[in-house]
Amino acid sequence: MSSDRAGIEPLLVRPTQRHLESYRSALKTGWSPDNLRPKAAEEQLAALAADPKAFLDRMHDPEAKGPPVRLPDGSEVPRLPGLRRWIWQDGFCGSIGLRWQPGSTDLPPHCLGHIGYAVVPWRRGEGLATRAMIECLPLAQSYGLTHVDLTTDPDNLASIRVMEKAGARFVKTFTRVDALGGATSVLYRIDL
Repeated sequence: MSSDRAGIEPLLVRPTQRHLESYRSALKTGWSPDNLRPKAAEEQLAALAADPKAFLDRMHDPEAKGPPVRLPDGSEVPRLPGLRRWIWQDGFCGSIGLRWQPGSTDLPPHCLGHIGYAVVPWRRGEGLATRAMIECLPLAQSYGLTHVDLTTDPDNLASIRVMEKAGARFVKTFTRVDALGGATSVLYRIDL
């Protein structure tokens, strides 16, 4: 946890009790780890208050034992196996998640990509998202994935740059399912 950020890879940490206060503080600013559901910040604060240990246990769920996932339209779908790591450099910087479907590299239409990330506003522009994504790729490979799909809005140039710097190539433009708002998105892929 050096204060010298130059040239230091972000450390992806498995969330633990010692990281919770920094994470809670980020949520209290209104930042959300779910780019499609800002309300997720309030839900996570409530979950942290109710049972911090259960909250932390859900951050590492490779067997999909957690509760269903709430989509932006309010509907719920079964949870996919997945895990979440926090981008940690001089405190909490963001969150990156990996999810997959057992026995397949395909994802259900309600899941926009294998990797999703969100960086807190006060730490954007430091290259943390790119470095975190690159650090997450061996983890994806360790769960049997041969590639990871990544998506964003076509006008989110910062996210597109992050994906391209991490080695992603453009695959296609598509329309999200109605449960995710039906908006246009772009799909990128990184072969592992």
